[in-house]
Amino acid sequence: MKRLLTFLAFILISSASFAQSMATISLKGMGGHNDDESVTGMSGATSFYYKITPQYEVNGSKLVIYFEPSQALIREKSFINLFVGSKPVYSGKLTKDSIQRIAINLTRADVSSDNFLKVQVKTLLAISNDQCKDLDNPAMWVKIKNYSYLSLVKSNKNFFNNVNISNCFDSKTAIVYPANPSLHDLKAVAWAYARLKKTATREISVYEASKLPDTVRNFIMVGKLNSLTADKRPLVKVTPQNNQGLFYLHKSVVSVMDTITTMVDMKGRAMPVKSVAQENVPVEILFVSGGDDAGYEKTITALGNMNILNSTFGDYLLVNKAQNTFFKTIDENRSKLSLKQIGGVSDFLSGIGSLKSAFNFKNSDFSFTPKEVEIRIIANYSSLNPGDRGFFNIYLNGLLLSSEKLDASGKLNTSVTINRYQHHKYNTLEAEFRFYPSSGNCSNSFTNFFSEIDVDKSYLESKNPFITSDLSFYQYPEAFNSGTTRIVVSKKYAKYAAGAMGEIIYELNNNINANNFPEFMYSDAVESSELKKNNIIALLTKEDPLLNEFPDAPIKFNQNFRLYNTDNNTVVYSLSDTTSNGLAQIFYGRSNNATLVLTATGVHLAEAFLAASKSITEQLSTLSSNVCISDVNNNKYLFNINKSSENLEYIDTKSALTRFWDSYNLYILLGILVLILLSFLYIRSKVQKSQELFND
Repeated sequence: MKRLLTFLAFILISSASFAQSMATISLKGMGGHNDDESVTGMSGATSFYYKITPQYEVNGSKLVIYFEPSQALIREKSFINLFVGSKPVYSGKLTKDSIQRIAINLTRADVSSDNFLKVQVKTLLAISNDQCKDLDNPAMWVKIKNYSYLSLVKSNKNFFNNVNISNCFDSKTAIVYPANPSLHDLKAVAWAYARLKKTATREISVYEASKLPDTVRNFIMVGKLNSLTADKRPLVKVTPQNNQGLFYLHKSVVSVMDTITTMVDMKGRAMPVKSVAQENVPVEILFVSGGDDAGYEKTITALGNMNILNSTFGDYLLVNKAQNTFFKTIDENRSKLSLKQIGGVSDFLSGIGSLKSAFNFKNSDFSFTPKEVEIRIIANYSSLNPGDRGFFNIYLNGLLLSSEKLDASGKLNTSVTINRYQHHKYNTLEAEFRFYPSSGNCSNSFTNFFSEIDVDKSYLESKNPFITSDLSFYQYPEAFNSGTTRIVVSKKYAKYAAGAMGEIIYELNNNINANNFPEFMYSDAVESSELKKNNIIALLTKEDPLLNEFPDAPIKFNQNFRLYNTDNNTVVYSLSDTTSNGLAQIFYGRSNNATLVLTATGVHLAEAFLAASKSITEQLSTLSSNVCISDVNNNKYLFNINKSSENLEYIDTKSALTRFWDSYNLYILLGILVLILLSFLYIRSKVQKSQELFND
């Protein structure tokens, strides 16, 4: 009886511990804010969003904001306001502390219906007693520290009821595949990766089943039922038939010894303190499977259809039929995009000074890389009184493109055309109204001016495509938008390429009309005709014979090579199998089709492939780079190589004597110089002795 009571007490204590255990998520972890977030201007604002996943209980959770005000502010005349959702929760004057803290208790009412917690910080700052002079003072700022955090209550109270297929993607950070993956497995990993990356900006890990760490308990596992590991197969309680796909969400709670991180306020700064404790932890595994290859393929197809996944509120889904049919906009070629299509919303702006609206767009939102883009802005604003000064400015990536005066009409219809040197792969467009009342008297005019951009009628229009004789990473991924794309992989490297394939699938569909569903093939099954009819993305070994089928490739990766700096003829890069490098090159194939080839060297092949696939999607500083070399330490090198390039040298094409001379010529020349000097000194000493004997 005593043992039974002790056991029951242990269960109650463990349950209570789990119910009250906390998860600490910093601002840096919430939305990728690696740096402090600055709020500038007399009346500034910034917002943060975080999706509350079902394993957290909002009641009893806490939001803690740390901020650093400008040293020039008059503290007793400066205010900070905190809004959670649309409700104000805190307003106060600044204190004299250099780092200040606001702590707010959260309730379920603070979270929106789609489970997002929105936090907005607004400021009203003063540096002098004259508001008019403070308008454009650069010293008007407050920095929200990136160690501000959310402290969320972990709870399994509603875990089994609230977690389902539609919302389980929000918390997953890993994908697991069989030890010897098939093409279907690789395709499943790629689409699952793309789905997770669309959900959040966090890092996504990809593991072979035998190498899954014990600490990873919330993941996606892909594979047909008969390829699942022996410990995972019994977890799937639903068996699909032939020609039938399956999503199955396994949920359980296990007791583990885990490291708990709590934030402790030490001298005005939140410091993480770790401790070890036993707690009950939820386990979630989403199985992406099928009764056979045909059924498995249906499940993979469903992975690419957001409508299916977002409307599946149960723990399993049998897929009998799946297709991806996306209805394109009226403009089939996607050459004209409204600001609403790229995510813009109509903001009603009021006040004086600078009033800005920001919009983000990518080259890949168009169906082709644009050479010129017309930016058309249509807006309404309050008419100006005589003597008022009003201007409308357009900025792209921080540079002023155009400026014009406002008049009494209250109507704005203006445009500016930018060339390919002015826009990047990823762009930020800012539309700014600047208003100053007549006679400089602004103290009573803060709400006199208002404006609103019509995001339905305002648009971006690509005038003509950017066409070059050589393809570059600047044109990736939109170069693959038209036609059929095939992803080709060497069997030998297949399991190392899964993560990189996910990055590629994500990027091909990271636009406003995601409808690029590539076919997957092994390299030894590719026929020469396939290379001419389709766009090709190939992840290959250095020795793969398919590399010989790309005569227009800038570099032959199956040969050892050196790249030189053409300015001083020094070696910039030399291919070595001992270093884990990812190598990528992009070019036009035999029928002017887009071709991207990636390969990897060294021990860490998966990391090298992934590094290469990520590097080519970043905001590159040049328009003409077609070769990228990146290592597992996030270092990358960009080159523009063509057939007449003088900065490329193949080492394998040289004789052994030539390679020996290239490697040791400096030492040989130095040795010869030393011998000449010694010979000169020897002869000189003999001559001196002869002269001495002659003189004697």
